[in-house]
Amino acid sequence: MAARKLIRPETEPTVEGGRGVRRKNAPPEQTNAEEYYYLKQMGAKTPMVIVLVNDEELIGEIEWYDKNAIKLNRVKAPGLVILKHNIRYLYKQSERKRSRRTARAKSAADREE
Repeated sequence: MAARKLIRPETEPTVEGGRGVRRKNAPPEQTNAEEYYYLKQMGAKTPMVIVLVNDEELIGEIEWYDKNAIKLNRVKAPGLVILKHNIRYLYKQSERKRSRRTARAKSAADREE
């Protein structure tokens, strides 16, 4: 009796007539999106709101950043170096005003109904 050969269906496309298996490339480790965002805000001197993990809000312009920290220049207050692990999120100060206006408009509309 002859030994049977196990035949498995191919699940991935092959290269060069079945010699090698083509695999997807791993995604890049760094997309540079964070770098692009910081550089854009620094160049425009955009006032930013930084919300810390303890819910404290700091307002100022980003002067520089590195892998672990951001330097924030504040108006009429000393500049701060903030470690990134203490930041919950950040956004433009102009978006803060917009969100307050829409919240006021919604609450006024709710009162009218």
